[in-house]
Amino acid sequence: MELKRVVVTGLGAITPLGNSVSEYWTGLLNGVSGSGPISRFDTTHFKTKFACEVKNYNPEDYFDRKEIRVYDHFAQYAIISAKEAISDARLIPEQEDLDRIGVIWGAGIGGIQSFENEVTDFAKGDGKPRFSPFFVPRMIADLSAGHISIMYGFRGPNYCTVSACASSNNAFFDAFNYIRLGKANVIVCGGSEAAITPCGVGGFNAMRAISTRNEDYATASRPFSKSRDGFVLGEGGACLIFEELEHALARRAPIYAEVAGCGLSADAHHITAPHPDGLGATKVMENALEDAGMQPEDIDYINVHGTSTPLGDIAEVKAVKKIFGEHAYKLNISSTKSMTGHLLGAAGAIESVACIKAIQENIIPPTINFTEGDEDPEIDYGIDFTFGKACKREVRAALSNTFGFGGHNASIIFKKWDPSV
Repeated sequence: MELKRVVVTGLGAITPLGNSVSEYWTGLLNGVSGSGPISRFDTTHFKTKFACEVKNYNPEDYFDRKEIRVYDHFAQYAIISAKEAISDARLIPEQEDLDRIGVIWGAGIGGIQSFENEVTDFAKGDGKPRFSPFFVPRMIADLSAGHISIMYGFRGPNYCTVSACASSNNAFFDAFNYIRLGKANVIVCGGSEAAITPCGVGGFNAMRAISTRNEDYATASRPFSKSRDGFVLGEGGACLIFEELEHALARRAPIYAEVAGCGLSADAHHITAPHPDGLGATKVMENALEDAGMQPEDIDYINVHGTSTPLGDIAEVKAVKKIFGEHAYKLNISSTKSMTGHLLGAAGAIESVACIKAIQENIIPPTINFTEGDEDPEIDYGIDFTFGKACKREVRAALSNTFGFGGHNASIIFKKWDPSV
């Protein structure tokens, strides 16, 4: 059968750099750090006291009080970004076949704040189970997709993907496949996360996975620097509207980019550490290029996983060099996590928005917080990491990498939509 073409017709985002796509993109281009002291809980006894929180966020600006009781923060971010994307796509549910519109969402953790609150209250009590009837629905990750589906009446494929930090890209791959196989006209897809909680921060501290650079939190996320000491935890969400090309053209929808291909792989190595030679990272990019029918030379920008961890950054650079060869020195690479922090299951979603905006505007967002003299001898600085400031250049196609605990790897390629093809 002939596969259908899939395009992106809407974008939505709520991030540590801004609570809309335009604010987020402006923050990226200006090299703004989203890191700051944690305001959500008392960090007195915590090794890490900072994170990339969503700023100026008041749930009552988006939901009524009854709704807030039902939604964990991660679900709120999902709904907010989905509303922006659906509006941006000019998608009017009343004019659509709702059986052919689905919602596939990614979340690595889900409602951890709701879980903490309920279990803490139970532990402080007299042993009698006084749990909220909203406890389980607030906690489970799949309700992100469920809430969006219920809100708009979308009756197509509806579920949540959970593959740690690769969750959003897994959601994109599934959405891409459903549409190109003719099983849906539109999929509302993306990811959200809200893990800046005592358990989230404390758990990652126990693993020594996150930075403890409390006195220099604004520059703590420093991918590809020798002095990097772990990622900075972030929160938020982003949504993309994937749509079958002919369906989008028929309703005269805006088209931001075409989905070219996706790839999946596994490290099969360790529960948290990447393969030291980047084997899984190499394979996932190879698979994405093959799926897209593209050559390495067709890619102009890679939004790398680039978490600012001692092992991960080295392994990913090795993988890029292996796949792209000499072209690795001609394309641009950047880690927007240097600004947003690491949104875990939502990372692929907000970074795909960055890729699509880069394609649209022919400008690469930077990798911030690198300083001369902080070079890692195991990293090849002949590669252009777009350090310091945004770079204007033609971006025909962009690749976004996400790698998760458990060895999950997922990559996606977006390209300029060419109306003549």
